[in-house]
Amino acid sequence: MTSPTPCYHCALPVPAGSHFTAVVLGESRPFCCPGCQAVAEAIVAGKLESYYQHRSEASANPEALPQQLVDELALYDRADVQQPYVRHDGSQAETTLLIEGISCAACGWLIEKHLRNLPGVAEARLNLSNHRLHVNWSDSELPLSRLLGELRQIGYAAHPYQADRAAEQLASENRTALRQLGVAGLLWFQAMMATMATWPEFNIDLSPELHTILRWVALFLTTPIVFYSCAPFFRGAARDLRTRHLTMDVSVSLAIGLAYFAGIWTAITGSGELYFDAVGMFALFLLAGRYLERRARERTAAATAQLVNLLPASCLRLNANGNSERILLRELQLGERVLVHPGAVMPADGRIVDGQSSIDESLLTGEYLPQPRQRGDTVTAGTLNVESALTVEVQALGQDTRLSAIVRLLERAQSEKPRLAQIADRASQWFLLFSLVAAAGIGLLWWQLDASRAFWIVLAMLVATCPCALSLATPTALTAATGTLHKLGLLLTRGHVLEGLNQIDTVIFDKTGTLTEGRLTLRAIRPLGALHADQCLRLAAALEHRSEHPIARAFGRTVAVAEDVQSTPGLGLEGRVEQQQLRIGQPAFVCDLSGTALPAMPDEPGQWLLLGDCQGPLAWFVLDDRLRQDAADLLAACRARGWQTLLLSGDSSPMVASVAAELKIDQAIGGLRPDDKLQRLNALQQQGHKVLMLGDGVNDVPVLAAADISIAMGSATDLAKTSADAVLLSNRLDALVQAFSLARRTRRIIIENLLWAALYNGLMLPFAALGWITPIWAAVGMSVSSLIVVLNALRLTRIKGLAPATGNHTAIHPATA
Repeated sequence: MTSPTPCYHCALPVPAGSHFTAVVLGESRPFCCPGCQAVAEAIVAGKLESYYQHRSEASANPEALPQQLVDELALYDRADVQQPYVRHDGSQAETTLLIEGISCAACGWLIEKHLRNLPGVAEARLNLSNHRLHVNWSDSELPLSRLLGELRQIGYAAHPYQADRAAEQLASENRTALRQLGVAGLLWFQAMMATMATWPEFNIDLSPELHTILRWVALFLTTPIVFYSCAPFFRGAARDLRTRHLTMDVSVSLAIGLAYFAGIWTAITGSGELYFDAVGMFALFLLAGRYLERRARERTAAATAQLVNLLPASCLRLNANGNSERILLRELQLGERVLVHPGAVMPADGRIVDGQSSIDESLLTGEYLPQPRQRGDTVTAGTLNVESALTVEVQALGQDTRLSAIVRLLERAQSEKPRLAQIADRASQWFLLFSLVAAAGIGLLWWQLDASRAFWIVLAMLVATCPCALSLATPTALTAATGTLHKLGLLLTRGHVLEGLNQIDTVIFDKTGTLTEGRLTLRAIRPLGALHADQCLRLAAALEHRSEHPIARAFGRTVAVAEDVQSTPGLGLEGRVEQQQLRIGQPAFVCDLSGTALPAMPDEPGQWLLLGDCQGPLAWFVLDDRLRQDAADLLAACRARGWQTLLLSGDSSPMVASVAAELKIDQAIGGLRPDDKLQRLNALQQQGHKVLMLGDGVNDVPVLAAADISIAMGSATDLAKTSADAVLLSNRLDALVQAFSLARRTRRIIIENLLWAALYNGLMLPFAALGWITPIWAAVGMSVSSLIVVLNALRLTRIKGLAPATGNHTAIHPATA
């Protein structure tokens, strides 16, 4: 008996006599029903046929799924794994799955139909609005892994749904805000119609009874707006009054409350004007502005929020025998080893103990090219392994990982308020106090001049002078700029950086690892005796074999290893290689071994080391630390801004002067201790200079902590990073050039926002006091003013002229200058 033809889309059997076909990838394909046929035709029409081209042909049966996926799905059959999200009632189980890949209602129909045909499935119900699938089934007949595998068969990835509390709270607040906005909009329109019908201009043959009914209808429609939609304003005002801290919620609540109770008075007595239409319009515009501002801030912070979700759900742990087993990430322990296949995400911070590959760190550093990593190098949780398998020893988990530290630093930077924001907050409080006093005074004056207009004018003043735009001017711009800088690979860890960069007039640079790559390379060998260059290199490499000094890496590794090696800090190494006593390091130190005179040092730039034995010098070695390719652009940007540039380094070699000359640095001093650097910085600050420090080593920590603005390189020591105001995660100096420009743009936009807010409020106050503006137009103006401020701040999310890094992308090892 021949097996039935599988549906080309869902792999279910095609019923006998079915004639549902469509041309996909140039061939006519069979389908089991019109739903699958329609989905396939939609995919083809949307030019997405590659979905079928790249879809695994083996996905029609679970046994043929990739072994890694089968192992991962099998984890979901464990009772401890199911405990948080699967509810058991006897033999029945119930869970909610989050489905990826749903594009239309036909997808929902296909998923439900496919699962309901499986043995043991009692219910399968998909919510198309949030892509959550509710399933009730017998887990004794159908394990959960099989259920997830069946969904994979038809092209949909499913994950157990667990609500993140913070995300759920944010989503709940957004839904509430949207409902409040909808209620205000719907009921305001109806209340406005009822209120307008009572106006003399529209009051044509309106009986007194109907006039009374319309007043009460308007009151009935406005009441939910006040007590439901406007509830956040009243709660905020009550909180502010308790803490004796004035905000715009106070003026908003006063305006809405006064207008509402004035309308009630009119509805009861039949005398005066109904203010219900003004209440509804004011509430609608204010709620719309706040909702748009909330969504704008969420979009700006989206890149930061994504960092939390970078880690995988499971990983491959290696046991003592070297065999791998898939476990949940929460089961991983420090010191254990994990196998990370190409295309997999690093589950934890660790050190590579076997293998070499390239790591994509773009989401953390902004560097778009994968970085080569080999045995002994460290890797970061959340980064992507690109080329080949790696064995990694776990060194940090959870809150101790670099990823978590970045998130905490971002949160700290966003929570701190720079001086400009503090001034704006104080200004808005004083302006609000002045507005309330002015409204009371103007109200009393108008009560004497024209009592019928006094209330209208006070209401218009309260609405028009609400300092919403003034309060939003600074935080929206700072939030947008912080998110943009993170995309460039510059992580702000303190809130005053953007403002402080505009006051800088002097920049201090470290050399090694900052302006240079921090990785010495052997450029040349100059033999001085009978030994050839290769023989001298073998002897030097044997001496340096066990040294952890950055210089040792330039000589590579060799089979020969020196014996009785002794290190003399600042001078060099001494040891025995094949019964030959050798020294390598400073010329005087090496020549002391043989008692011979110092040989002439070659007149070439670089760091020169001498190798010698008991008979005399054997060879010169010249080491070079190459400049970063974008260092010249950074110095050019500093000169263009008129900044003074200094190079302060602990390196006493001629390399300091060579680097300064090549980059046209104003002043360069080498051989400095950390306290010497700090004295130079303090002297500059006493002269009134605002100093930016850029460094990476432990010896830079005092200067980084004392500078007005400090930036640590991404390859810097942990102590340097925690002492700095910002961290250049990408190690790309051209990102700093863009940061300087963005700081200026941010300050300009903040000033524009503040000027606009001050101009609007300054003009509206006298206009409203003169009675030239009605409460309705005041509400419109206030909302438009706030929206302009938010949209102006969002201009900072656009990155102009962002060029990908090019050139050398070798691993950078931290070194101190």
